[in-house]
Amino acid sequence: MGKPEQWQKIKEIVGGALDCEPAERGAFLDSACAHDGELRAEVDSLLAAYADADGLSEHPLAIPAAETPSESTTIGPYRLVRELGVGGMGQVWLAEQIEPVYRRVALKLIKAGMYDAAVIQRFQAERQSVAIMDHPAIAKVFDAGATPAGQPYFVMEYVDGLPITDYCDQKTIRRSWGSGSV
Repeated sequence: MGKPEQWQKIKEIVGGALDCEPAERGAFLDSACAHDGELRAEVDSLLAAYADADGLSEHPLAIPAAETPSESTTIGPYRLVRELGVGGMGQVWLAEQIEPVYRRVALKLIKAGMYDAAVIQRFQAERQSVAIMDHPAIAKVFDAGATPAGQPYFVMEYVDGLPITDYCDQKTIRRSWGSGSV
């Protein structure tokens, strides 16, 4: 099974498991994963990350300003250029890889101060999920690590374009104009 088909199967199993009652989930996963230990481990990892995500908004963590990166900060062989976006758990930066080769990359960094086990597990599950995807429309993961202060990060292919929210807003507006509704 190729990587796109494998990822599709993982998504279907995770979706099916989330639709099950908690008491029925184990039997569903035993059947859906058909004794494939690697598949089951990936599905369990994503389900654990999903479960941990619910608690993130209930217990906000302070983010110390002293640890927040700024432009010109260097993390390993990467120099941060500018922040591209920020979410509940992390920041994405345009960065320049300065060695062993020069290239522009996107560097995703857990927000300073958010190093509890649940956040790190969710971040690692996201990093692993993106890393195993193999599709021309999905940015490739190049590197991963942690800053000297312990902030986990991963480095992806930089794709210059509109932020996804702007792209979706434009598509929604065009679709509603094209259908005759306002």
